[in-house]
This record gives sequence, C-alpha cells and structure tokens, in this order.
Amino acid sequence: CATTGSRILSRPPPPAARRAMAKKSNDPVVALLAGSIAGGIEATAVWPLENMKTQLQLMEKLPAGQKPPFRGVVDGLMYTTRTTGFLSLYNGLLPTLIGSIPKAGIRFSGNAYFKNLLRDPETGKLTPLKNLGAGMMAGVCEAIVAVVPMETIKTKLIQNNLGMVEGVRHILATEGVGGLYQGVGATVLKQSSNQGLRFMWFNEYKRIVTEDGKTSMSPLGNLLGGMSAGCFSTLGNNPFDTVKTKMQGSDAHKYKGTLDCFAKILANEGIQGFYRGIVPRLGRVVPGQGIIFMSFEFIQDFVEQSLGRGQYKKH
Repeated sequence: CATTGSRILSRPPPPAARRAMAKKSNDPVVALLAGSIAGGIEATAVWPLENMKTQLQLMEKLPAGQKPPFRGVVDGLMYTTRTTGFLSLYNGLLPTLIGSIPKAGIRFSGNAYFKNLLRDPETGKLTPLKNLGAGMMAGVCEAIVAVVPMETIKTKLIQNNLGMVEGVRHILATEGVGGLYQGVGATVLKQSSNQGLRFMWFNEYKRIVTEDGKTSMSPLGNLLGGMSAGCFSTLGNNPFDTVKTKMQGSDAHKYKGTLDCFAKILANEGIQGFYRGIVPRLGRVVPGQGIIFMSFEFIQDFVEQSLGRGQYKKH
C-alpha cells in the first residue's frame, strides 16, 4: 500500500531531467517569476474565506446579552451577502492581489536564495532546521517589502466595507501614510513563522515522497503536500496571525504594541482568543497552499523552459 501511495504522489522523471533534478527550484529568478504567478492564482481562488477570517478576528468580545452578527464561516458568508452584497466578499482583494504577485515571488525566490546559502557545501543537502531557517528569512523579507502595507489596507477595507480607492483615501485622510504601514512587528512574527513552518514541512514531505530526489512529484503530490504544509503552519502560528490582524485594524490604537496586544487578548478572551478565525483560515490556507505549490511547480517548469534556465539551460 505504501509503495502504491508513493507512486501516486510521485512519478519517474524524464531522462533529460534526472541529471538536473537536484538543481530544480534553486534558481531565485525562476522562483521569483513562478511564485508571482502562482500567488495571484491562489489569492483569487480563496478570497471569500480570507474575508471571513478577517471579520471573525476583528470581532470584539460583546457584553452579556449581546449577540454578534454571525458566528461562523457559512453564517458569515450568508450575512455579508445579505447585508452588503455578494461582491463585498471580495473587498480587500485588489490590494492583496497586487501585493500577492510580488509577495509570493519574494517568498519563493527568497527561500531559494537562503536555501542555497545554507546548503551543506559537500552534499548540497539541507536539514529540516535549515529549511525552517531559510523559510523564516524568506518570510521576514516578504513581510517587510510587501505584506505589511498590503495586509494593513486589506484589513481596513474589510473592517470598514470600503473599496480600494475609497479605502486608501480614507486611511490617508484619517491616519496619514503611517496608516498604511501598521503592525510591522506582528507581521514579521507571523510571516517568518508561517513560511518557516510551511517550507520545512513541504521540503521534508517532498524528500520522503520523491525518495530523496529519485523521482519527481506528481501534480497530486504537490497539491497534497501544499495542503498539508498549509494546515501545519496555520495550526502552529495562528496566535501571531490574530495579533497581526488586530494591530492592523482600525482599532489598533487600543494597543501600545505587539506585546500589549498579546497581553490584552489573553486577559480579555483567554487562549481561545488567539484561535479566533482559525476555521476560515484553515479553509482558505489549506486549499490555497495546495493550489500555490501545485501551480508553482508547474509554472516553474514553464518559466525554466522559456528562459532556458535550470534543467533547460543550454550548455
């Protein structure tokens, strides 16, 4: 059974690719382009669930006797559609889509770059800890360059039910340019832990399924690998995501900083407060990471061939 499962998730590589398989995914330029395209596909596909996750995380604990407008994902989707229209489920998508393209490109190219730096000089291999470190460093770069302004705008557009242009004008008018760049510390914590856990899991999964590079991953194998990596990273770092969301919302002034936000959530809502919105986040991240890792591997082959790099490099 194990052998059959491995064959489903992997496939023998074509002869021309066997010699270059170890070099695949190591080119930061290829990873940048392939990751950018894959990021745009993933963001669009799962956006309504991201919208629900953000709304649930922004909810405050209500006084006794008061009920929230909705409690779960399905209820929230129905409530939002009924009160503000179906298209409002896509509020915040445009800045995220604009940001997802460079964000995912930076993530995958950064991971490839740092993996190359951390490889064993003799064997070229990486330990799980080094994969974690490469992913975390890629997450820091991704957070500082793209994620902070993108996530701040997205969170406020959803919270205030505003469109892209109107929302950015509102932020600039009420908070100035600094309002576009909130929650840096919380975002760096979230993105570094997120990508570190995600890439560590996927690379170990890929190593096992491909028998240390003897075979290549099938599309189904990439899909399942990405989904499992998304689940692992979400369960591992949801507290950071909750703090990040609150630090980037319109009520961020309530907190003195990241540590104060952690303390107030714990005092007012308990441990469960850090896992608010985890169900819609899992619903978005799990299929989303399946999509992005599967499409990344496919698009990477296309980009390598188009640019004449990697296994298609002319000698």
